[in-house]
Amino acid sequence: MNKFLCGWLLLVLALSGCTTRSKAKLQAQAAFAAGQQQALAQMRDAQRTNIRVIGNVRNPDVPWAEGLTLAQAIVAAGCYDQRDPREVVLIRRGERMAIDTKILLRGDDVPVEAGDTIEIHP
Repeated sequence: MNKFLCGWLLLVLALSGCTTRSKAKLQAQAAFAAGQQQALAQMRDAQRTNIRVIGNVRNPDVPWAEGLTLAQAIVAAGCYDQRDPREVVLIRRGERMAIDTKILLRGDDVPVEAGDTIEIHP
């Protein structure tokens, strides 16, 4: 084959389906952006369905389930402190509610809702 024909064949092959670097870079950026959006959506969903526990705990994200109570969420979070908490605060839709720990220790419990945050103060 002569050089002209080889060059022409390479050009045809290159234009017939090969991706350019700039096109590949754009596709990679689009895939990255889509992955980021999916991760953010999953985080938002998790926040809506989890209970966040702030304090000296092993597991700050407790999965919410129907009937979950404040005491159950605190136990599921796995407190490191040996002593009973001095104060527990339940935050629901931005409103802070101090919970008397004596009530919890007595066995009276408070239901929690998906998205609630619990602060445990030693």
